[in-house]
Amino acid sequence: MNATGIYDQLRADILAGAIPLGAPVREVAVAERFGVSRTPVREALRRLQHDRLLEAGPRGGLYVRTPGPEEVMQIYEARILLEAEAARQAAHARGVADLAHLEGLLARDRALADPDDATRASTNLEFHEALWQATHNPVHTDLLHRLPIHLVSTQHSTLSAPGRWEEALEEHARIVAAVADRDADTAAAVARRHMRTARDIRIRILREQASTRAP
Repeated sequence: MNATGIYDQLRADILAGAIPLGAPVREVAVAERFGVSRTPVREALRRLQHDRLLEAGPRGGLYVRTPGPEEVMQIYEARILLEAEAARQAAHARGVADLAHLEGLLARDRALADPDDATRASTNLEFHEALWQATHNPVHTDLLHRLPIHLVSTQHSTLSAPGRWEEALEEHARIVAAVADRDADTAAAVARRHMRTARDIRIRILREQASTRAP
């Protein structure tokens, strides 16, 4: 396996929570896992560090990065704007294949029976990435691709909140319907509300976590 393959697999593992927050990612262990030399592993780890998925520990070594509450909120604010614009652009630019992909992902997610938190997070991200691809705007897609890394890898997805998974799927359905109708304004408005709700749930989760740590 080359460096790109190693990078893709480690990135997927981090986003899915298979490699948890704060966990060490050691060069030797990764090389042994993939049966490769340490050269492609170094390149893959450098890319993950550049993506800010990994960070150097105080005593050396690389660890899965844990974003602070302020940074998480800043990312949400940026993503609200970018997701709304992505939905708007998708409504204008989507092709038949883009729409079929979005509808297929929505049907798949609706068919899941009480998925665990990691599955909800990964399938949700896959849906959003399909929406970004439907913009046919590589610059906008690249900007969005860098943002959710920090959100997905935080503890407790917003989709774990009671009733949020079902509510989010309905919001996805309304986005897909607006994109299908080429109704750019509605697509943008639904996507904006969708992400604002996620931000508000995240704020509540962070407050609850802070209260449990308080003396």
